[in-house]
Amino acid sequence: MIEINQDAFEKILQEHENLVLDFYSTECPPCEALAPKFDSLGELYGDDVYFTKMYRQGNRELANKLGVMSSPTLLFFKNGQQVGEVLRGGIRRSDIMRNLDQMLDPERVKLVHSKIRPVFSEAETLVLGAGPGGLAAAIYLAQAKVDTLLIDPQLPGGQVSTTHQVSNYPGFIEPQPGFMLAHYMSEQAKVAGARFKVAVEINKVDLERKEVVIDGYETIKAKKIIISTGASPRYLNIPGEKEFYGKGISYCATCDAKYFHDKEVVIIGGGNTAVEESAFISKFASKITMVQQFPYLTANKMAQDTALADPKISILLEHEPRGFYRDGDKMLVKVQDLKTGELKDLVTDGVFVFVGMKPNLDIITDPLEKDEWGYVKTDDEMRTSIPGVYAVGDVISKKYRQITTAVADGTIASIALAKELD
Repeated sequence: MIEINQDAFEKILQEHENLVLDFYSTECPPCEALAPKFDSLGELYGDDVYFTKMYRQGNRELANKLGVMSSPTLLFFKNGQQVGEVLRGGIRRSDIMRNLDQMLDPERVKLVHSKIRPVFSEAETLVLGAGPGGLAAAIYLAQAKVDTLLIDPQLPGGQVSTTHQVSNYPGFIEPQPGFMLAHYMSEQAKVAGARFKVAVEINKVDLERKEVVIDGYETIKAKKIIISTGASPRYLNIPGEKEFYGKGISYCATCDAKYFHDKEVVIIGGGNTAVEESAFISKFASKITMVQQFPYLTANKMAQDTALADPKISILLEHEPRGFYRDGDKMLVKVQDLKTGELKDLVTDGVFVFVGMKPNLDIITDPLEKDEWGYVKTDDEMRTSIPGVYAVGDVISKKYRQITTAVADGTIASIALAKELD
């Protein structure tokens, strides 16, 4: 692994047929997550590809010339020309390998891959998911001198890291950007002694054997496992939804309704969550338009009566959203009348999407006991139906899902788990 500066770049670029360059920064958690993957792949591919690193802030001229605006950023070069993808942020090992493989001939790729050997490691406790629940558990466990490893396919923070602002988390007088609150939590866990393997691919989870396989080659054995994989909103998968997530589109009224004081909002959905949350949003918004695909609301009767009696709320039945767009400081919601097929734009300040949530359990194949909606059932100490396996946060069966409730779950599980280990 060679560190270079921008003055040496052109010379080194011409000297090597294949080169990969990592623009990194100091005090950069995604850079820290990338470093061990980059180092190990340097050893694996080093005979064929020249691995280099460059401090982005100290080499701004070249970084700007190459369009590098964030850390880490990986660039690939072949015969002096940039090739492949530009990889940024939470970079996975498989993404790097895919681009490296494209630089080599197929026979050479087979030879390199044949050198990959299984790796085995251990931890007393594995925490699957580094959201608030998992991070809280890791902090308590690490402070209790329990060897704790957090594994996450993304970077630490869970949904919090993509939340615009958090104003109801105890201890902060001013609203905190979600990514900063996530950063504080993960850094606290690191200082306590917890280890992290993030932006990894989780290939297999065996809860009975307490084993997890990541990145296709590393098997980690534990004495206990905490599932804190969270839940995800059910997405509409229409144009503009991903682009404006956190920038006009929200999936959490408790988190974001306060930012729409005296403004107009559109709510997508007509079930219990959509209708019940409309009453909360009505405390802030001046006008609410609810878009429901059916000719009736599907929420419980009491919630419906409350919404229908609210003069701020109007309901557009038998309509579906077809896309989200931006017009200056306003959002446009393109909706279609399901009876006539007519398309029209709703002009609004923000959009709330409430078409359901789903627990992130795709990686779990063991027969965990779950509720009718697929969330994991736990006892009052967060134990699941499988001995030695706990679950916390949004992935479990419970009434309320907030950052504070996830942290509470993690606290309870860690105390109970630590006592079991003793």
